[in-house]
Amino acid sequence: MAVELKVPPLGESITEAVVGKWNKKPGDAVSADEPLVVLETDKVTIDVPAPAAGSLASVAFKEGDKVRVGDVLGLIEAGAGAAARPAAAAPAAPAPAPVAAAPAQESDARITPTARKMAEENKVDVSQLKGSGAGGRITKEDVLGQLNRPAAPSQPAAPAQPAGPRPNAAREERVRMTPLRKRVAERLVQAQSNAALLTTFNEVDMGEVMALRKKYNDKFQARHGVKLGFMSFFVRASIEALKAFPQVNAEIDGEDVIFKHYYDIGVAVSGSRGLVVPVIRNADKLSLAELEKGVGDLGTRARNDKLTLPELQGGTFTITNGGIFGSMLSTPIINPPQTGILGMHNIVERPVARDGQVVIRPIMYVALTYDHRLIDGREAVQFLVRVKECIEDPERLLLDV
Repeated sequence: MAVELKVPPLGESITEAVVGKWNKKPGDAVSADEPLVVLETDKVTIDVPAPAAGSLASVAFKEGDKVRVGDVLGLIEAGAGAAARPAAAAPAAPAPAPVAAAPAQESDARITPTARKMAEENKVDVSQLKGSGAGGRITKEDVLGQLNRPAAPSQPAAPAQPAGPRPNAAREERVRMTPLRKRVAERLVQAQSNAALLTTFNEVDMGEVMALRKKYNDKFQARHGVKLGFMSFFVRASIEALKAFPQVNAEIDGEDVIFKHYYDIGVAVSGSRGLVVPVIRNADKLSLAELEKGVGDLGTRARNDKLTLPELQGGTFTITNGGIFGSMLSTPIINPPQTGILGMHNIVERPVARDGQVVIRPIMYVALTYDHRLIDGREAVQFLVRVKECIEDPERLLLDV
């Protein structure tokens, strides 16, 4: 018995995905709930498990193809003996072909009367539809899906192709942009187009925090099972600054300003397919140990493509640490609709003046990019000063002063 492997619901407002990788090929044995194919969306990657044990009889989409929720990705020949019949799976590979060919005939067996009428009224080319009904029959929902599909944005992609052969084509490689990278690019352009971005800088003496870590890290790790890092201190310091300057934790909504009296802090991390910003909920209520565990867990799951869509939504403020890659200074871009983002950088020993003497101190440059439509320079500078004060005197974070 053949069991369909379908594209599952992908999350709120997500209707399309790209086939990223098939973990099995036709004829391979599969176990129930075994991840068969990886789907990439503009926000997360999703493993689609096998709905039954048996063998993968056929695949309807190759890697790089676009799919929609409900599309049949392939067929699984269910049963213990199915894996022993890989040769029989080959004829099943063209299974989607009748679906594509059916609309050309437009027979009653290939399209429902309601779907035919709707397609004629809206001038929909049914030959471009893939039927989701029994036996691949085109239904009203298939026509509605085509009407709601944002086809226009996909058309301008054609001009990206060179008009003629590229002079160095033999030494170049063309790779399609992943949905996640494409979405990141769109949001970065959106942020710069729709907001008045400005960045202010300051420097932070990391000596006190580093001494605190050195003194207590072993005990901290023994008790909590996680290392004491810098990120938890900066999350705490940012929350103190956000409380003092609530505009940085706000959002512009039309002609209104929404002040958020909660602190869901996004932490930018590098996943296997690009930068993602998972969110630590109610970070102001978490201890340093809980923050370190949360950041570590989100980072690990980002690298393993295990983050869920809700974990990437709804942050009020973002922190990004380019210092782990060696960045000395940068101007981060806000994550809309947020109005601020804090950039951390690497720690370098630098000569600084202290009490009339030149001393060597571990210094980190920090940057705050903010939306000047809502936040004035005075508030932005004072925000960074508050962060600086908390990091240079970490007892403030413990005493709440």
